[in-house]
Amino acid sequence: MDRIRIRGGNKLNGIIPISGAKNAALPLMIASLLTSDTLTLENVPHLADVEQLLRILGNHGVDVAVNGRRESQGESYSRTIHFTCRTIVDTVAPYELVSKMRASFWVIGPLLAREGQARVSLPGGCAIGTRPVDLFLDGLQALGAKLEIDGGYVNATAPSGGLVGGHYTFPKVSVGATHVMMMAASLANGTTLIENAAREPEVVDLARCLNAMGAKIAGAGTSTITIEGVTSLSGARHRVLPDRIETGTYAMAVAMTGGDVTLEGTEAALLDNALEAIRMAGATVTDTESGLRIVRNGNGIQPVDVVTEPFPGFPTDLQAQFMALMTRSSGVSHITETIFENRFMHVQELARLGARISLSGQMARIEGVSGLKGAPVMATDLRASVSLVIAGLAAEGETLVNRVYHLDRGFERLEEKLTRCGADVERISD
Repeated sequence: MDRIRIRGGNKLNGIIPISGAKNAALPLMIASLLTSDTLTLENVPHLADVEQLLRILGNHGVDVAVNGRRESQGESYSRTIHFTCRTIVDTVAPYELVSKMRASFWVIGPLLAREGQARVSLPGGCAIGTRPVDLFLDGLQALGAKLEIDGGYVNATAPSGGLVGGHYTFPKVSVGATHVMMMAASLANGTTLIENAAREPEVVDLARCLNAMGAKIAGAGTSTITIEGVTSLSGARHRVLPDRIETGTYAMAVAMTGGDVTLEGTEAALLDNALEAIRMAGATVTDTESGLRIVRNGNGIQPVDVVTEPFPGFPTDLQAQFMALMTRSSGVSHITETIFENRFMHVQELARLGARISLSGQMARIEGVSGLKGAPVMATDLRASVSLVIAGLAAEGETLVNRVYHLDRGFERLEEKLTRCGADVERISD
């Protein structure tokens, strides 16, 4: 099993190319099930979750053609993938595939819309919380679907004439369920109104792609989305938006270590709230022609309180990284997690490096320390794992991060990008 070794103390200077967003690429890939034509996606990241979803889509009959090229600046590896699903050969998404990645449950929407039936395994547990699928199922029922749970599977059928437009208000904001309802409603008969919809940039990106395929979606990016169903969708070409979580992660790494880094190919509008917290912590964030420039000023790291919220609030996917940054602040900060009930598992691992963190319910109190010291640590989930990397970059001595397969799910070539900016980071394969 691979590990990452970090020798801390180096400032980061240079260019880091930002990859396409995993959280945008996954629903875009699943949208290929909605058409018999070819959907071409540019800027698809090379990640473990993407590779797993390619296997899952292949099980349903999607033919995949992949090519890539080196970008001229930053040598970012950019992939273009062509998805063609002439015929859906299997409407069953089995447990052995769905259990490996929760987002694969989302195929239930396109399968039901296009074929009128689907049998999809329940995705099972998750390290950072229960993440139930109730909202997905309630939303599909609002479109006329009949659902039953049998033997750990959801059996879904559409009315004889297909799904029908409906009105559904989410009792809680859900990005995944918003994705699924938009895809399913695109081929429903009539108009669908979704209220309290997720407003994340990834939802907007999916709507843009679906509209390019011939869907009629309005309001994406607001809490009210209207979808006028169409009889069929065509192929399209779409570029995956930049990864805002990767952007925020590297911005926090620069704020932690000091230095001057340009994050190439990204946009401030994707994470304004998080960038403001980084500014308050003591870094300068500047828009450039190629992306964002992050510079740590000479006043050290200042304590900042944040509360995780749905977009446009502070992202839960940056909570662990920001906590790592706050371990070196000059005072006491507080982080309140409102999205997932068990997303503080990185606290004990940061403590192994010398962090002073106490928990009270869903709030973490971080007392900044003058220095961290390297130690062996264990990654528990995707975002927690990269928080340990950020801490290790500023720690004295050597930090060894174990179970880095979590990192490979969401960060493309992390050690290469950091090394090119002066970090002492290497992957060790046993």
